[in-house]
Amino acid sequence: MIGDAAYSLSSTAKSNPALDRAQEVPHEAARARPIPRVNIQAFCEDQDTAAVIQKASEDRRLAKAHVTVQMGGVQAAVAFYRNTSTPNLIIIESLLDREELLGDLDRLAEVCDPVTKVIAIGHVNDVLLYRELVRRGVSEYVVAPVRVLQVIESISAIYTDPQSGPIGQVIAFVGAKGGSGSSTVCHNTAFAIASSVKSDVVIADFDLPFGTAGLDFNQDPLQGIGDALASPGRLDEVLLDRLLSRCSDHLSLFAAPGTLDRPYDLESSSCETVLDVVRENVPWVAVDVPHLWTAWAKQVVLRADYVVITAAPDLANLRNAKNLVDQLKGSGPNDRAPLLVLNQVGVPKRPEISVKDFGHAIELEPKVIIDFDAQLFGTAANNGQMIEEVLDKSKAADAFRSLANLLTDRSEQKSERLSVLAPILARLRLTKTRA
Repeated sequence: MIGDAAYSLSSTAKSNPALDRAQEVPHEAARARPIPRVNIQAFCEDQDTAAVIQKASEDRRLAKAHVTVQMGGVQAAVAFYRNTSTPNLIIIESLLDREELLGDLDRLAEVCDPVTKVIAIGHVNDVLLYRELVRRGVSEYVVAPVRVLQVIESISAIYTDPQSGPIGQVIAFVGAKGGSGSSTVCHNTAFAIASSVKSDVVIADFDLPFGTAGLDFNQDPLQGIGDALASPGRLDEVLLDRLLSRCSDHLSLFAAPGTLDRPYDLESSSCETVLDVVRENVPWVAVDVPHLWTAWAKQVVLRADYVVITAAPDLANLRNAKNLVDQLKGSGPNDRAPLLVLNQVGVPKRPEISVKDFGHAIELEPKVIIDFDAQLFGTAANNGQMIEEVLDKSKAADAFRSLANLLTDRSEQKSERLSVLAPILARLRLTKTRA
């Protein structure tokens, strides 16, 4: 037997109806989780398959894994492992039919360690073959041709505990330029996720010397994210609960120290460790990234599940936003495109780049446009409140709720009480009921 019990069948072919029904999965299941530090070795028969696996190994979700790709298929794998121990996961490809493939896998099982997992890539869309592979302990069977995301999701499924809740999604909020309002967008969007979507969210303020999350929520915690980053190895669920400041039933704050008594030189590994612990405990982590481009800040942005770029409609913001978009698209070709928020639109007497021209120049359409409103945003900032708390029916509050819905994949629910037709609709329903 190879490895443990099997998981599911993946395929892109369309020849066997029974097989197609067996591999149906919910759309939400397509989200792959980060893969732990494991050793993965692939033995391919087809150059295209090898290229796909090599490209998948460059994805952020496999950043911790060590992946090597070789040619030769199952026979090369059997010869290789006669003289060396097997890795955590072997990916093998075969061009053979059912009986020959099963025979090769039996020979591979003779040289495999019991704990080694195996993903088989075949060119036969056969449910009987799949059942035999399951019986032999193959973790997953994928029918060629394979796609990059398919490979990532197959590997992720093997190292996902089905009994545990979904690992949290990290949203990195980054400003195209200092003063663009990225922190305000981050805090208000997180508040909207907590209040409107009713999902738990933690705001992680990584601007340690100048962070404003504590001020914006009228909180002054004695401990926060600075303590966690100072000793990331000590952070666990219990300590995390002590360091978080509760803002509401669904919203907690990992506040920045906001002091200048020492320099804050962060390590990339420390940031990664802290975020990993937080995301294991809540479904959403909103990271307020300061406007800088150090090694740790770059890693936080590039490895986030979602990136929200906040920009004002001027030339410097346009240039920086373009650079960010290009960097993200080049580093994460398998990820969603970043979400662009155009903020502070319509400042009196200020020449501005139009929304259409801004989006065209950076090849990214703004998903949310927030008009300039000095009175509303100034009042919220000075009172330590969110925009929704100050004026629930404002356009800005609607914009933050829309962004929250986009990030959480929820269609916006229009409240009937906001509609002028609500009383009429209510009377019509009452008349219909009586009839």
